[in-house]
Amino acid sequence: MRSAEAGNPYLGNIVPKGALFYLRRDWQLYALVFLPMLFVLIFKFGPMFGLIIAFKDYRIARGFLGSSWVGFKVFQDVFSHRLFIPALRNTLLLNLLDLVMGFPMPIILALLLNEINTRWFKRSTQTLLYLPHFLSWVIIGALAYQLFSVNTGMVNNLIDMLGGKRFPFLTADIPWLVSYVIIGMWQNMGWGTIIYLASISGINPELYEAAMIDGAGRFRMCINITVPCIRSTIVILLIMNLGRIMGGSFERIYALANVAATEYTTTIPVLVYRWGIQSMNFSRATALGLFQSVIGLIMVLGSNFISKRLGEEGLI
Repeated sequence: MRSAEAGNPYLGNIVPKGALFYLRRDWQLYALVFLPMLFVLIFKFGPMFGLIIAFKDYRIARGFLGSSWVGFKVFQDVFSHRLFIPALRNTLLLNLLDLVMGFPMPIILALLLNEINTRWFKRSTQTLLYLPHFLSWVIIGALAYQLFSVNTGMVNNLIDMLGGKRFPFLTADIPWLVSYVIIGMWQNMGWGTIIYLASISGINPELYEAAMIDGAGRFRMCINITVPCIRSTIVILLIMNLGRIMGGSFERIYALANVAATEYTTTIPVLVYRWGIQSMNFSRATALGLFQSVIGLIMVLGSNFISKRLGEEGLI
């Protein structure tokens, strides 16, 4: 009996093509991809060779191959160091606060902006919200101290004029922590709003029309239609944020740090900078950075696995 493929005049004459055929046919596309791939290989995969520093007593004069192997001794030194536990605690604390306080804000803003019918006001508000994302943390840190400095800050000057007492927004540990989280929310929420608005724009408008016919109000449509339809986007961004739970922003901490509030400013990225750049202890800095990356990878894979088990789309 002849197979269906053999009886089909369109499928029966197909001859498998080799890689050379597609390379000749689409060489322009491969040429466009070549430079980005070369960049990734050189600057992303190439430096991974340097991870062997974490298992060596690295000396610059001896190089990668000349330095002696010490196995996991460097990791033992890192985990037993007096600053490791405080840095780990501060890293988890700052990033969990960012996740709990900052992650819902773009979703809320996107839902609110989606309900605005005045186009010019909606676009103007959206532009003002995402512009801080493009500001350097050096600029944001300078603005923060101009606004919240105890002696010369504009906010404290206003409080003093109104008869209040000057408040140490950035020069006491707990106020610094609160200010750190709020400033981070202000800087990041606009960019996330763009992503959620793009996801909302892909929702079928017939769903809203059917809900209006059934008598649903705007709040009910927002909760029962908009939020469930962007749930996959929320899950993906949540997984990506969980992958950064051991990282955090080095620039943000360094821009807002000062000698008066030091309880929460020592984190893993800051410790990597101190050990690697300031102390020139490259083995210890590499080991700590590798530990940070491995935990981040585990968090991403774990959250991705859980999301798939719950029936959501994942990254992989």
